[in-house]
Amino acid sequence: MSRLHLFSRVVQLRSLSTSQSRLGHAVNLDTLPQKSRDIIKRERLVTCNNYSALPAVLCAGKGVFLYDVDGNKYYDYLSGYSSVNQGHCHPKIIDALVKQVTVLHHTSRAFHSDLLVEYAEFLTDLFKYDAMLPMNTGVEAAESAVKIARKWGYKVKKIPTNKAKIIFCENNFWGRSIAAVSASTDPTAYENYGPFVPGFVNIPYDDIESLEKELQDENVCAFMAEPIQGEAGVVVPSDGYLTKVRELCTKHNVLFIADEIQTGLGRTGRRLAVDHENVRPDIIVLGKALSGGVYPISAVLADRHIMDVVEPGTHGSTYGGNPLAAKVAIAALKVLENERLAENAEKMGKILRQGLSELDKDIVLAYRGKGLLNAIVINNERIDAFDLCLKLKENGLLSKPTHDNILRLAPPLIITEEQINESLEIIRNTLKEIK
Repeated sequence: MSRLHLFSRVVQLRSLSTSQSRLGHAVNLDTLPQKSRDIIKRERLVTCNNYSALPAVLCAGKGVFLYDVDGNKYYDYLSGYSSVNQGHCHPKIIDALVKQVTVLHHTSRAFHSDLLVEYAEFLTDLFKYDAMLPMNTGVEAAESAVKIARKWGYKVKKIPTNKAKIIFCENNFWGRSIAAVSASTDPTAYENYGPFVPGFVNIPYDDIESLEKELQDENVCAFMAEPIQGEAGVVVPSDGYLTKVRELCTKHNVLFIADEIQTGLGRTGRRLAVDHENVRPDIIVLGKALSGGVYPISAVLADRHIMDVVEPGTHGSTYGGNPLAAKVAIAALKVLENERLAENAEKMGKILRQGLSELDKDIVLAYRGKGLLNAIVINNERIDAFDLCLKLKENGLLSKPTHDNILRLAPPLIITEEQINESLEIIRNTLKEIK
């Protein structure tokens, strides 16, 4: 590094006493311990400022806990946006990763591997679909589902070329790619990123009448929705909504795509969130906890008559389905099944929501959720949700707000009743401090 460049860095570091954590809200870094403060300042100099991170510099994780560089211990109530359902550094997943990485970690799909078929057989048998498409990130899997649905629309439903439409719900979230933001109704996601992908239609969530109206259009090939809207603030639809969606999609020969990236794999108290209504979508999109958070792994599941519209050379992924991903995903799924984490999420979620129902109603206006995907609505006349997260951090619990006044509460699914009660005590004491 040149002397001039080094001097410039020093000047910039000294000027970063306040970090803009999100629009209209600044975190004073000078209140942090020096080690954390210095790391955050250095990071901001050399990374894109695209996250409003809570000022916690984490360096280790184990089970339901995270640890920062200053020696503080926290309950993790975000779980890597539901990636770490199995808990941090689960020994069986880490063991699978370490053993496989010394044998064979990547080949690309230019060749076959002995583990891809093992992974595909395990996944399709577990979820009862004919075939899977291995991808890496959640947004890749969701876009793959969109591509498959469009191609099915042209090849099977015989929609005229370039006329296919896909229906989404308002306040959906499935990533930040151009296709994903084209489907978004959130200005922070799509503003200044146009022009957008055509053929996407938005309707209100949990609104069967609006869906039925849009399905009258014969050019609609798919309806894609989250069984519970996560980023929107853990919005749980009315009982029977998913059942009616399934019935309407079947009636109008439209594919039902369930985005289970955040809600799936035990998070809501069932293997999949659609299992609460015993609904079988045409396409399932999985990600996040498919690896236990240790590696980017996602997948699309469908039956052969849908999946086979994709022909060799028309879609792919360099890393999708590599041997390391296959081994890790099998281990992660076995942990979910063998440790009965969906059942634990159901049980612990009820205990958590009972505790949330007893919180100070002057500050906590409402609570909602299923399993261990929960949220509380904050009275922002009393405190901003981001500020509440800062206070919770001081008391040993990490979470993150969404939509300004909603706080997600989603710990790893291995959490115990004792740990739930300790977490609730932290929340109660924090609210008392605010009062």
